Amino acid sequence: MSRLRKISPSIPEIANAIIAPRSSIPSSTSTRLGSFQSLTPRVTHSNPFKVSYHAPYSICQSRHYSQSAPSKPSPPIKSASVRTSSPSSRSHSHPPATHDRGPPSSETTQTDFSVLDVLGNTPMPSTSIDACLSDGFHLNSGVKVGGDGVFKGGKWRGGAGVLLVGGEAFGWKPWVGGAKEGEELELVNKKGQFECGDEAWGILGCVWPRPDLLILGLGKDMRPISPKTRAYINGLGIQIEIADTRNAAAQFNLLATERGVGSVAGALMPIGR
Repeated sequence: MSRLRKISPSIPEIANAIIAPRSSIPSSTSTRLGSFQSLTPRVTHSNPFKVSYHAPYSICQSRHYSQSAPSKPSPPIKSASVRTSSPSSRSHSHPPATHDRGPPSSETTQTDFSVLDVLGNTPMPSTSIDACLSDGFHLNSGVKVGGDGVFKGGKWRGGAGVLLVGGEAFGWKPWVGGAKEGEELELVNKKGQFECGDEAWGILGCVWPRPDLLILGLGKDMRPISPKTRAYINGLGIQIEIADTRNAAAQFNLLATERGVGSVAGALMPIGR
């Protein structure tokens, strides 16, 4: 390092070498500059303001730059194609060749699943739903509600729904109240919500104690109920569960068996509406 410091010229000498022409550089300065003389700027005739520097071959040779060509990207590896079954073949399963499961087991540690049924020994209420019709219902007690409907103009007319409260079944026709004779009220408003008059729920205000939950079956499709109808039922202290008639009937059968008919009520429309 000490030797390099003695040989290297000072900053004013380098500045003079850049600004002054080659012929005006003193011999002592040129001797001390050594290889730095090759860094003298050269002014081109086409553009006098453009200065180019040419480094000596020794300096370029001392720098070891990698001149190797960039490696080419390796081609993608083609993986073996895996054949899978088509969606149509998966969606349609084939029936088993046989249903024979062999001889019955003689082990004494088998699980009796009938014992695990907690509600197996509990009798179903007489008001549980056995069948849902387009214009009525069949109850577990053998009572048939409705059944006198007529399919006219692409819709079911007549028939009856069922209102199940306190272990009793009542015929329920919310589309009749307020309508003229032979006419039926529309139970779906302009917003697509189920809405009926307050007189359709009059029996809920007469019973005591009132049920905790009302399961509302709205026919073949499930739709929201209007805020007016919901506010009236909630004002009686009754919560509402909304479903289509088929699911509402199954839910009523389960909850009425588990919790009792005094805690759960049902209001079901025929599935034809």
